[in-house]
Amino acid sequence: MKFDSAKETETPEKPAVEFKLPVEGFTGTPEEIERQWFEKVYKGRGDSMRQLTWRAVLMGSVLGAVLSLTNLYIGLKSGWGMGVAITACILSYAIWTTFVKIGLAKTPMTILENNCMQSTASSAGYSTGGTLISAFAAFIMLNGHALPLPLTFAWVFFLAILGVTMAVPMKKQMINIEQLRFPSGVAAAETLRALHSHGAKGMRAAKALGIAGILAAIDNFWHDGFALIARLAPFSSDTLVTKFNAVVFGPAWVGRTVMFSWEPIFIASGAIMGMRVCVSIFIGSIVCWMGFVPALQHASLITGSGFRDCVQWSVWPGVSCMVAASLLNLILQWRVSLRAFLDLAKIFSRKSKSPGEMESIETPMSWFAAGQLISLVALALLAHASFGMPYWQSTVAVVLSFALALVACRVTGETDTTPISAMGKVTQLTFGALNPGNMNVNLMSANITAGAAGSAADLLTDLKSGYLLGAHPRKQFIAQFAGIFIGTVVSVLAFTLIVDKPEVIGSDQFPAPSAQTWAAVAQALSKGLDALAPAKIWSIVIGGAVGIVFAILPVIFPRQEKYLPSASGFGLAWIFQWYYGVLFFMGAIIAYWFQKKSPAKAEEFTYPVASGVMAGGALMGVAIIFWQNGGEMIGKFFGH
Repeated sequence: MKFDSAKETETPEKPAVEFKLPVEGFTGTPEEIERQWFEKVYKGRGDSMRQLTWRAVLMGSVLGAVLSLTNLYIGLKSGWGMGVAITACILSYAIWTTFVKIGLAKTPMTILENNCMQSTASSAGYSTGGTLISAFAAFIMLNGHALPLPLTFAWVFFLAILGVTMAVPMKKQMINIEQLRFPSGVAAAETLRALHSHGAKGMRAAKALGIAGILAAIDNFWHDGFALIARLAPFSSDTLVTKFNAVVFGPAWVGRTVMFSWEPIFIASGAIMGMRVCVSIFIGSIVCWMGFVPALQHASLITGSGFRDCVQWSVWPGVSCMVAASLLNLILQWRVSLRAFLDLAKIFSRKSKSPGEMESIETPMSWFAAGQLISLVALALLAHASFGMPYWQSTVAVVLSFALALVACRVTGETDTTPISAMGKVTQLTFGALNPGNMNVNLMSANITAGAAGSAADLLTDLKSGYLLGAHPRKQFIAQFAGIFIGTVVSVLAFTLIVDKPEVIGSDQFPAPSAQTWAAVAQALSKGLDALAPAKIWSIVIGGAVGIVFAILPVIFPRQEKYLPSASGFGLAWIFQWYYGVLFFMGAIIAYWFQKKSPAKAEEFTYPVASGVMAGGALMGVAIIFWQNGGEMIGKFFGH
């Protein structure tokens, strides 16, 4: 692994000011397109500017490790995973600029060093731990225990290897030739260009992120930390809100989670998610927790009170709505899916006529072959050792995962949404037929698909940023690959310590809606729908019908799509508490108002402030969990 020398002469940053991102791309034959990029974008930048350096990889590893904790915390609470690339870019720029000012560093990072740093951070903070909050948490729900720690490490590591190397052949077709948009990749490139072109603006964004993070951390300590100190417990915001709820809502509604909660990280999440999704979540919350749940309680079908008892019923229509809409969207986007599968022929049959220079900077196909072979053998052995899964079924899972990841990455490139859940459901349905009655095989075969699709799409999004900035593709791949190691270690250890007992999953503290969804589908496919109560079967049918309607509406009214409900948002509301829907909606309203009042300031500060609130609040939440249960968790971790 070769790193650029830190002593190499720094390319002046002035070209970054004048450099315009080639977002609109190039035209011509594949060879002409690649030649234009090489001559107009790469030359003078990627061939001379430092990018893959030890300081870039180390900075990305540290930031990715920290941000992976926020993603675990937020994911276990809400089921959402937040991309960390832009947050890492802002933090890295601020930290390294400060280092230069105080003399700890001699030179600032170049824009391409920060691009490599972003790839490492994204891999460590987002793509490696994605399935921990879904498939692995669902496994704990279904079995009452976690996989042994060595097996969990191995699963997460080789799933990341599988996904990252899967992206190698896709990159040339989707980014170089077809020049798919990958909007988040464009946004990250624009952020880097703005930071390195306008230093004052970049530092303002970093300062806003830092202040928001500190305030959110203080607020979270007031909410959860005060409860751990006897004299301060009566004054915690949680205690005060609990008293407010008892007076305003009463025990019956509180038992249905219809109450107020003060958790700013979800207000910040709503500001990023946007109005359409948040309104859909809010409406879904009202229909579920103020209509569906009370009706079932009145009919004596739900006999207990509290989230755990209610969600056992509400999860079915919510999951059905999301799955039906996701699968129908794949069918409605058959042209996209067909183009993705046609890519296979182009990827493996087209003999490259590109210039020799292009071939020398692209990631070799031999790396793809080695990564896929090693991952296939490792995952087959792991699946057999973990669940007795036949080797041929593991091979089917990996081959199917490549095909589905191809579709997922194309959808990401065109829509900026990776349908990880839908891809996983396709695999679950397949293995429901191949290996009926085995929930663990059903769950972990889908885990292979979801892990591979998530990692591949994440790398392609980062490679799109590098493509626009003129980065060296092979060096950026190495940076992304490097992040797998720290991401695996930190995310698995943190998950093991946070989820120290099975009861944590699905609790009020960590509803884990994504895990609820995966577990529900695995149960349904293993037992058959005839094993469910009639009310649950009707809930599944009605929820699926609603999801189908939501998926069809944008096709009928494409111009009104932003005003139409989101099936994923509406369905997700049935899997976590009512008050989360309120918090998400509050965030969307605040962001909408800010954007209307001051568009320029909203563009500059909305994402940094929201990211800071999420990071600061989540990190304090993780710290409080360790403070409260650290001794017991560490003792269990070491087997004492």
